[in-house]
Amino acid sequence: MLCLLGLVLALARPAAAAPSFEDQVNDIARELMCPVCAGQTVAESNSTLAVQMREEIRTRLRRGESRDQILAYFVGQFGESVLARPPRRGVYLLLWLAPVAAFGLGVALLIRYLRGMTRPRPPARS
Repeated sequence: MLCLLGLVLALARPAAAAPSFEDQVNDIARELMCPVCAGQTVAESNSTLAVQMREEIRTRLRRGESRDQILAYFVGQFGESVLARPPRRGVYLLLWLAPVAAFGLGVALLIRYLRGMTRPRPPARS
């Protein structure tokens, strides 16, 4: 009886919807910056190149290529600057670490300033 109840409950749950083909295309396109547009991803841009890049993504997905293979193709064509999220290595590591370091420096300076404000001052000499 419990097995039957478990089976009914398992079948009654809505299956997690697999992303549609266009969702897959848009997910990959959001990971690529448009080489001719300032600050827009391939998914956001309507430039001729971005439209061609989305079509290339579709073609490669139909061939069965993975997300990583498609991204590697575009990196080969345009360089790592085409990636919306730069890799965490080499010079790009500075891009990831700079905000953390700036925040840490700001906190350290604020603590030093506040400690200086709360220290008792020596009495003034006459």
